[in-house]
Amino acid sequence: MNEITDPRVILGPGTGEDAAVLDLGETLLVAKSDPITFATNLIGRYAVQVNANDVACTGGTPRWFLATLLVPERFTEAQAKELFTQVLDACNEIGVTLIGGHSEITYGIDRPLVAGTMLGEVSRERLVRTAGAQEGDSIVVTKGIAIEGTALLALERADDLRKAGVRADTIKLSAELLDFPGISVINDARIACDNAQIHSMHDVTEGGLVTGLREVAAAAGLGLAIEEGSIPLLELTQEVCQALGLNPLGLLASGALIITLSPVEVPSLLAALEKNGIDGWEIGVMMAPEEGFVYIGREGEVELPKFSRDELARYFSR
Repeated sequence: MNEITDPRVILGPGTGEDAAVLDLGETLLVAKSDPITFATNLIGRYAVQVNANDVACTGGTPRWFLATLLVPERFTEAQAKELFTQVLDACNEIGVTLIGGHSEITYGIDRPLVAGTMLGEVSRERLVRTAGAQEGDSIVVTKGIAIEGTALLALERADDLRKAGVRADTIKLSAELLDFPGISVINDARIACDNAQIHSMHDVTEGGLVTGLREVAAAAGLGLAIEEGSIPLLELTQEVCQALGLNPLGLLASGALIITLSPVEVPSLLAALEKNGIDGWEIGVMMAPEEGFVYIGREGEVELPKFSRDELARYFSR
C-alpha cells in the first residue's frame, strides 16, 4: 500500500476502517465507496443504504451520493428508470443529495450492478474510528443477526428453501426483513453518539458478525470474548440457515451495528436505543491482545470461528 503523504488525510485505508476522513477545516469530510451485486429488485435503494451506513459509523452524517450503474444489454428503459428512481427515493429518505455518477450498458453481465460513493460530514470531536475500541469495552450489537443474508436467501433461493422444508410464511417474512427492520444503521449510530461516549462502531457486512468483530479487534490491536447465549440470532435466520446448512455467524448481516464503549455507558445506550424502537444486546468484551478471540458457548470456551468467505457467497457459488 502506498504511503499517504497528504496531511489532510485523517483516516485512510486500514483493517476495519470502511470510510476515509479528510480534514477540510472546520468540518471533516467522510468518503465511502461500495458496490451492490445482490438484492437486484431493490439494488438502487440498498446501494444508497450500505454506503450511508459506513459514513454513519464514523459518527458522521451522509450528505452527497454518486452512483455508477452498470446494466446488462437486455435491460429495458423502464427498468433503468425504476433503478434511478430507487436511488433518488433512497437519497431523499435520508436527506442525501444525488450529485452525479455514471451509467452504461455493459457486455458480459446478467444483472445490474451499482457502485456507490457516499460523502458526508462529521465534526472533529464526534469522529469515531473502528480502531477506537479499548480494552475492557463492552460490545453491543443492535437489531439482530442476520437481516440482509436471511432476506437475500429468501429472495434469491426460495425454491431451495421450499425443497428443504421451510414453510412459505417463513420465506415471506425472511424476504421482508430488508424492509423491516431494514439494513440501515444510520439511526442506530446517531442515537449511540448522542447518548453515550462511543469508542468504536462497525456495521456487520460480509463475513457476518464474527468477521465484523474480528475486524474491530484487529483495527484496535485487541482480543475479545463473546457469549453465544447473548448473540441476538433472529429466529428466521436460524431456521433458514439450518435448512441450508449455513452458519449464521458468518452470514452477511447489514442492519446490525457493533458498538464498543465503557461498561458504565451501556445502560444509557440500551435505554436510548429502546426508546427509539431499536433493540440492543451486550454480547461480550474487548480484551488484551494476548487473550485472543474467545467464544463462550455450550462446549465452554473455544476460539471464535473464522470465515474465509461469507456464507451467502459460498452458498450462491455452489
